[in-house]
Order: sequence, then structure tokens, then C-alpha cells
Amino acid sequence: MTAPARVPVRTRTSADLIRAEEPVLAHNYHPLPVVVARAEGAWVEDVEGHRYLDMLAGYSALNFGHRHPRLIEAAHRQLDRLTLTSRAFHNDQLAEFAERLAALTGLDMVLPMNTGAEAVESGIKVARKWAYEVKGVPADRATIVVAADNFHGRTTTIVSFSTDETARAGFGPFTPGFRVVPYNDLAALEAAVDETTAAVLIEPIQGEAGVVIPDPGYLTGVRELTRRAGCLFVADEIQSGLGRTGRTLAVEHESVVPDVLLLGKALGGGIVPVSAVVAGREVLGVLRPGEHGSTFGGNPLSAAVGTAVVDLLETGEFQRRAAELGVILRDGLAELVGKGVLGFRARGLWAGVDIDPALGTGREVSLHLMREGVLVKDTHGSTIRLAPPLTINAEELAAALGALEKVLRRG
Repeated sequence: MTAPARVPVRTRTSADLIRAEEPVLAHNYHPLPVVVARAEGAWVEDVEGHRYLDMLAGYSALNFGHRHPRLIEAAHRQLDRLTLTSRAFHNDQLAEFAERLAALTGLDMVLPMNTGAEAVESGIKVARKWAYEVKGVPADRATIVVAADNFHGRTTTIVSFSTDETARAGFGPFTPGFRVVPYNDLAALEAAVDETTAAVLIEPIQGEAGVVIPDPGYLTGVRELTRRAGCLFVADEIQSGLGRTGRTLAVEHESVVPDVLLLGKALGGGIVPVSAVVAGREVLGVLRPGEHGSTFGGNPLSAAVGTAVVDLLETGEFQRRAAELGVILRDGLAELVGKGVLGFRARGLWAGVDIDPALGTGREVSLHLMREGVLVKDTHGSTIRLAPPLTINAEELAAALGALEKVLRRG
């Protein structure tokens, strides 16, 4: 039987490419039917040349926009010299990356990894080891308290403490050692913490849940509670960190310093996957050679890009932009409440918007916005997320809000 002729990729339409994925790609996402071929700043272009304003920014991986010139320059410069050594050897980029990231966050040590899920998994391992070696929890008895409706990744350990049945169903048996309490409930958290607790692991703002912002004082309460209980406060800032909320870190809105920070997404500048566990020396110092590792974690290309990301954040420009443009975003969404928007939660350039279900699901609204030249992504039910690049300007942001108003008006 003769195999069908393969159509060269360069001549395929968006529809061709989407159809071509079906037999060869596993179904782990449900993407919108847009095929991006080029991008710059806050804009992407599909294979037919249609332009779209990117209001998702790769779930915050593209905080600095597509192909930021300083980040591309850093990557090109390093590509011409050295890309990978593995951690079997040292490389000349890693020390500066670790020094600069530690200084930016006000902590001591960095454990470089690649993906956000790897950072979370590494943070769990470090917290458990700290509990056994420093706190004195009996072997294999350590527990970690987490919040309901969390999203920390997709590995088997992480979905073990997810409350999203779509993420859990069919993937058991699950890893023990976790206690789930309601988010934003200090009393429930206190009741769950005991002498076996290694850490409390939470997102300062729950992104996947719909940009859920806790009550004022919650993060301060978590910090005080963990300090009293003698356990670690681990803050997952993989989506909320690195400028997204108008501060370098979301915990800074309550002047809180956690024991452990989990960073990722924007740390790679939208170029390479870079993540990190950042903590005090008394925490990360429990790791000894051979106890943990990553072939690609801390590679010279990632370190060079990560250092360039820190360069951008050290200026404060992007934190200021997120705070200032966040006012436009918040005020624009407030104008839509009662006009198709039931409510919203926003901090900096990040918002979860609850659309009236009578107007459609979150995916249906996302599809309508795509046809208006704006890309967003739904989360649960009729909620959509807005997280534009921090490089977006006021006019572009106003245009996106205008497109949302137009979609809602049509019903």
C-alpha cells in the first residue's frame, strides 16, 4: 500500500496542520484552533498571516513578550559559545545566575531546574529532607499541607494532592504525605499542621483556579503560623512571580518572605524552560552531592537567559508597568460587570473573569475573542484568564477590553 504524499510543512494551512496533529499527538491539551508561526512583543501571527493580540502570554512564561530583544541577544550570544555541559562539569554562566537570582529574591541559595513541575517536585523533596534532618520528624512520617483547588503541575506526586478530578482520574495510586485544606482559611490550615508537618505549600494567588486572590492578611497569617509551628512556608510563584502582579513576587504585597520560593515560566524569558527552588542556606543546604540532580538544570544557555531576565527585573520597569496597566485592566473589567461579566479578580496584569454562563462557556468566549483577534484561555466553567505580556501598551490593552465588550454584547 502506497503511503499518502506528505504535504511540506511550509505549504500547510492552519486547518492542515491541526488535522495533521490528530493521529500523532497525544491529547494532553485542548488548544484553540489557531496555529502560530511568528510572534513579536504582545502579538502573534498565524500561518495565513492573521495577527492576534496575546492576552495569555504562555500562562506567564512570556511576561517579557515574544522575542524580547535583550533576551534574544543573550540567547544568541550564548548559543555561539556553549549550550550544555550537564552538571557533571561546571559552566561559566551558572554562578552569576544563582548569585543574581538569590539577590533579587532576598534569599541565599538556588537549585536550578527546568520546568515548573520539576521545581515543585524538588521543593517537596527538599522540605521532606529538611524535616528529617533539621526538624527531627521520624523517618517517612513527614507531611505537607496544601490548599484545595491548587495547581502545582502534572506529575504523579503533584496530582496526588490535586482536587481537580480531571487531573487525577486514572492516574493512581497516589503519593501519600499530603493534607488538603481550603484555600484562604487560616483556621483550617492551623488545624492541619502538627509535629509531622514539613511545610505548607501554597500559591500566593491561585492561577489555574481562576486567579483567586486570598483575603488581606492571609499570607501574613501563613507566615506567622508556619514560624510558630516550626515548619517551612513554600510559596509557588511559578505563575504569580517575576513581575506579573506589579511586584517582583506576589508575596511582597504583604511584605512576606517565605522560606522557599518556587520559580519558573517567566524565568526562561519565553525562550527556554528554566525553573528554580530558591531558599535559605539552612534549607537548601540539606542537599548533598548525588541526592538530587538534573542533566539540563542550570545549563549555560538557560543560565545566560535567566540572568538576562533578572537584569530586566532589577530595573523595576516591568513591575511598574504591571501595576500601572493593571489599573486600566481592573477599571475596564469593572465597567463590564453586569454587562456579561458576573465578577472578576485582578492583581497587576492578571485577571480571572467570570462570564455569565448564559452567554457561553469560557471556551466559547475564548473562541469568539479569537475571531476578534484576541487570544485568551478558559479555565473552569465560564471563567477566562487574562495575563498579557508586561510589554503590552495601554492602547493594546484597551483594544483587548473592547473586543471582550463586543463579544459580550453579541451574547
